[in-house]
Amino acid sequence: MKNALLGFILLCVATSSLGESLFRDDRPASYTAVEGDTLWGIAGRFLHDPWSWGQVWEVDPSVKDPDLIYPGDTIRVIKIGSELKLTLTRKKEETVIPGRTIKLTPQVRSTPLVDAIPAIPLDAIHSFLGVSRVMDSQDAIEKAPRVLANGQERVISGAGDTLYARGDFSRGDRKYGAFRSGETYKDPKTGEELGILMQHVGSLTMKGLQNDVATMFVTKATKEVRVNDRLLVSEERRLATSFSPDTPDNPYVEGVIIDVVGGIHNIGIFNNVVVNLGSKDRMKDGDVLAIYRSRNSKDKRSGQTLKLPAQRVGLVMIYRTYSKVSFAVVMQATQPLATGDVLKAP
Repeated sequence: MKNALLGFILLCVATSSLGESLFRDDRPASYTAVEGDTLWGIAGRFLHDPWSWGQVWEVDPSVKDPDLIYPGDTIRVIKIGSELKLTLTRKKEETVIPGRTIKLTPQVRSTPLVDAIPAIPLDAIHSFLGVSRVMDSQDAIEKAPRVLANGQERVISGAGDTLYARGDFSRGDRKYGAFRSGETYKDPKTGEELGILMQHVGSLTMKGLQNDVATMFVTKATKEVRVNDRLLVSEERRLATSFSPDTPDNPYVEGVIIDVVGGIHNIGIFNNVVVNLGSKDRMKDGDVLAIYRSRNSKDKRSGQTLKLPAQRVGLVMIYRTYSKVSFAVVMQATQPLATGDVLKAP
């Protein structure tokens, strides 16, 4: 009986210590969110690691959408039993501490809520999301409708032009994006094809359909729309304005940065990157990965070239997953990053 009681006491002490160790010593007692904040930044005010947010978030059942934070809401540090927690008070609402703990499950909402505090700066990724997506294979691309001809008997089309497209339009969608195949991503170790980057070149609206030939109107063109460009409907997923930073479900996951957007060489904070991890690796939007880099050094005494232990040099957060790759944004960087840098659970 004594051993059981001692074990229970030690467990309680360990649990309390773990919870408190997640919090910064210089944390505020409370913080009121303002426009321009991000969930990552707010979490960093209270916690050593922003991705620990889900472990300490105490959901108040009386608050509508308690997983969303809006400007004017206040986040407070509270103590439930022996554990420190974070809880939310809506603007002009009374603080209500729930009688039981309900664990927050971070998730991406299907519709954007423009007033909610985003997890990361949305302007850092919106422009990229609007022009890029990934298709799993060339076969999937070949099945998509293609631009057949220009209504003005030209090879290319621009905004305000009419064009014709051929393919399967049986879904009944009216709005499409015109896309052009870009880089084919391959795994740097195995050579496996991971997906094909599709670059957006225009937006189109269907005006009519006869058999499998559609009459399309070009509403917007970022580049010239060409014959054989592919038409893709909007992705069913929309980027959430708020999702919680989290650790990957697989604590042993490992990948690499395989591409950086924008043609730059030195990757820094808020740059967009592509990683060779996707839903097949149990990755999800909001997952945080640590970036590691190792370098070689020559032993002057022996003449041997040695690989030095890897050093942590930054953090990325996943914000859009595909089957075998994901888009991520750099949240921290202690030095310029590069493709080939290794990614692991933090």
